[in-house]
Amino acid sequence: MNNQAIGRYRWTVCALLFFATTINYLDRQVLSLLAPTLSKLFNWSNSDYANITAVFQFVYAISMLLAGRVVDRLGTRNAFMLAISVWSFGAILHAFAIPMGVSLASIMGALGMAVVPVSIAGFMISRAILAIGEAGNFPAAIKATAEYFPKKERAFATGIFNSGANVGAILAPLCVPWIAVQWGWEMAFIAIGAVGFVWMALWHIAYETPERQKRLGAAELAYINSDSAEPSNVAADAGPGIPWFKLFNYRQTWAFVSGKFLTDGVWWFFLFWLPKYLSAQYGMTGTDIMVPLAVLYSMTMIGSIGGGWFPSYFIRRGASPYQGRMRAMLIIALCPLVVLLAQPLGYISVWVPVVLIGIGASAHQAWSANLFTTVSDMFPKRSVASVVGIGGMAGGIGGVLVSKVGGWVFDHFGVLGRIQTGYTLMFAGCAVAYLVAWCIMKALVPAHREIGPDSDVAGLALTPKTQ
Repeated sequence: MNNQAIGRYRWTVCALLFFATTINYLDRQVLSLLAPTLSKLFNWSNSDYANITAVFQFVYAISMLLAGRVVDRLGTRNAFMLAISVWSFGAILHAFAIPMGVSLASIMGALGMAVVPVSIAGFMISRAILAIGEAGNFPAAIKATAEYFPKKERAFATGIFNSGANVGAILAPLCVPWIAVQWGWEMAFIAIGAVGFVWMALWHIAYETPERQKRLGAAELAYINSDSAEPSNVAADAGPGIPWFKLFNYRQTWAFVSGKFLTDGVWWFFLFWLPKYLSAQYGMTGTDIMVPLAVLYSMTMIGSIGGGWFPSYFIRRGASPYQGRMRAMLIIALCPLVVLLAQPLGYISVWVPVVLIGIGASAHQAWSANLFTTVSDMFPKRSVASVVGIGGMAGGIGGVLVSKVGGWVFDHFGVLGRIQTGYTLMFAGCAVAYLVAWCIMKALVPAHREIGPDSDVAGLALTPKTQ
């Protein structure tokens, strides 16, 4: 049966997820793009900036743990609207960081606490609220993908919507510095943050679970459920799913947690520190960094979509979805090793590290598209968001550690006049993280074993069964 006969409404849902992820990354990128300007304006050190970004990552990590469960409880439609309303408000709030910082400093002073500098305090509050809302994006998006796509299409659909992160990262350097130059840095936060409220209206109109979706034909609904072990008449948000604490008993959960913890920090590092890297090592600021970052993140969009497609190559040749995914992820894990050459060859041109880091960042997005999909391969739809949230918390903690280590390393070597050495060390860690993560994941789950609501709680002790 061809796609025309099956129906294509699931791809409309994928498009909405793509735009939500684009907005998600637009909002979180504004600060990093304005970091060189704000650092000079407010006299921030690298450690000050690292502390601000670490607040986002820490709150994001904790919120992911809760967001996944909230998404499973509220359902994809309502939870996504709640998430984007909170993060859009948090994005706009950055424009009022200074008056918020003054208020917080006054309260801390009245309580006899050490007063945090006004600008740092204000941006920390804003980043925390942004993080709480943004934590809902990926649990909700992965759950929506599990609801609307059969397993054989989920990695590709995830790769497509996940490429919205790259589009957001491309659009941000093209518009944020320009808005800041024309109307001030405050307006950059306000204008970008307001876009999320437009998306909310579209989502409210277009999204409903497949079983209740009137725009979805019977043939497409049957196709969506064609390789699912769950009954086709069970809505993804029906029932409690696997008890939350029970999820920690499964190797499958810990495999996803390990993959996120070891590799998410790499993406956070690229996202938050690349503008600072181009400024520190090549003297690029403001609109100068627009083109290099746009090129780099254009590369990552190819990686995201291509990585989502890659497992199908092996699946068409007889591999199970999990086997195909793990084979693809092993090859993908080798690609970031080229980042090891970014510093040794950086003297040639700024474009050498931009391209090499672009390859590493592309590999991350390809890896991420498949890593997310391993959850929907092995867990029932009613528990997908909860597992994604647990892994997201681990990824956020990994991001906090990388950001804090990066801030310390750059300050240390900056004082010594050897900032290049600091970046060499950080790039080396980023390069090898994926191979380490793959080995741990493969050791925990050597073969596919699907988990159901009634699975034995001793999941860690079970010998996986190949399917």
